[in-house]
Amino acid sequence: MTRPVTLFTGQWADLSLETIAEKASSWGYEGLELACWGDHVDVTKAANDIEYAKTRKEILSKYGLKCWSISNHLAGQLVCDLNNDSRSDMFVPEDLHGDAEGKRDWAVQKMKDTAHAAKNIGVDVVNGFTGSSIWHLIYSFPPVSEKMIEDGFSHFAKLWNPILDVFDECNVKFALEVHPTEIAFDIVTARRALDAIDNRVAFGFNFDPSHLHWQMVDPVRFLYEFKDRIYHCHMKDAALQLDGTTGILGSHLNFGENGRGWDFRSLGRGEVDFEEIIRALNHIGYKGPLSVEWEDALMDREHGAMEACSFVKSLDFPSSDRVFDEAFDKKD
Repeated sequence: MTRPVTLFTGQWADLSLETIAEKASSWGYEGLELACWGDHVDVTKAANDIEYAKTRKEILSKYGLKCWSISNHLAGQLVCDLNNDSRSDMFVPEDLHGDAEGKRDWAVQKMKDTAHAAKNIGVDVVNGFTGSSIWHLIYSFPPVSEKMIEDGFSHFAKLWNPILDVFDECNVKFALEVHPTEIAFDIVTARRALDAIDNRVAFGFNFDPSHLHWQMVDPVRFLYEFKDRIYHCHMKDAALQLDGTTGILGSHLNFGENGRGWDFRSLGRGEVDFEEIIRALNHIGYKGPLSVEWEDALMDREHGAMEACSFVKSLDFPSSDRVFDEAFDKKD
């Protein structure tokens, strides 16, 4: 049996949950990965009102859809971020604008609420971000000491261990989307993040090959390195567009701008080797959803979401329970 194909609603939060559910069903999806913004999931309400929590799946059920996970990237980002500029103001109530520690306290509580919301909705995985107090130290000038980096991972553990305690209480796992600006953005930092929290089982990864590909990190190796920590899987494509004038840092060009060194692409139109990813997922025994996170700045999103669903369904296949030539040994 192949894995269910779902659509992450984060890029569709301008639509009501009812609207995106109806559309996703018509495009062929089997479920939704619900974003905790827009009207898709209010985590505080879902954490405290079981009847509201039940309505999330009830809406999906009307359109023949299921839900295996919810995602709270926005609040998660502010847990460890410095929160010292106006970009994060858009994620928090107006009275917290410009208040770095107020944003952090709000975010910590929201992530605890998200664990309870997931339990009440009936899913056992929350995807999201952690933020990072050391992302700005990615280039070592002015010189960056090892202690600065150690302090960053300690800061992550100090803030996230109490959140993960709540996840444990709720029997829900947190899956970090390994991604630039997070405490873990490649294989080395993912291992270090796990070490920082003593490898507790509540913390794993939402595998997303696109963010690894453009950094030139091998997505398949990531799967094998963390085969017991792949709690969720995003299907998302990207392509390098290096022409000798730019690199992978983006050149301060926005997504979709001509001359940018890399960009996201609709699934199957980039460079990610999904064939090998599916085979690796089969090898490690991943049985969860394949969730399309659709982003392509140059394509109509409804067209893209529809073709992405078809692409993933055509790509996935069930594992074999035998080697193909075992039939030659069969005795009459």
